[in-house]
Amino acid sequence: MVPDLPKILKVERTRISPWLEVVARDVSFSRDGPEETYYAIAQPDYVAVLAVTPDSRVLLVRQYRPAIERFSLELPAGIVDPDEDPLENARRELLEETGYHTVSIERIGQCATCSSRISNTTHSFFVRTGDRVVDFVEEQGVRVSLVSPGELRRLVLAGEFGELTHLGVLAQAFARGLLAL
Repeated sequence: MVPDLPKILKVERTRISPWLEVVARDVSFSRDGPEETYYAIAQPDYVAVLAVTPDSRVLLVRQYRPAIERFSLELPAGIVDPDEDPLENARRELLEETGYHTVSIERIGQCATCSSRISNTTHSFFVRTGDRVVDFVEEQGVRVSLVSPGELRRLVLAGEFGELTHLGVLAQAFARGLLAL
């Protein structure tokens, strides 16, 4: 392999919204070959929270996702705000989406969300929660549910919990011994 290859020759960014850019990168893989253009989506970093309540149930949220035109069952998650630490963002997202306070938090991992097409990082955290805030009102369109690890396993195998990034969080938590399915 040639030490200075592959080489990015040009980068063009097209802002679509505050949350999305399309990035075109011209890349050379050899001295003699043609350059190739690769496209990616640039988004802010993302947090996903695997939260377990005092009675050992896992918090999930169900919400409609226009990108896939259906409801999705997921971990509490969200985009990292500018200048916000991902750990603090995870605490805030968990509270906003579920009404549960963080008692303890541990970083599970930090990974590429989708290295072939999305240029951001997913920060994942394992949280032990306290009790739910009294009189918590769920966000419009978001339904919170609590499942046992066994129920979560069934949902995964049935394809009902199938957001691939969140499955990766479960895999990391399982590998670290934080959750048994």
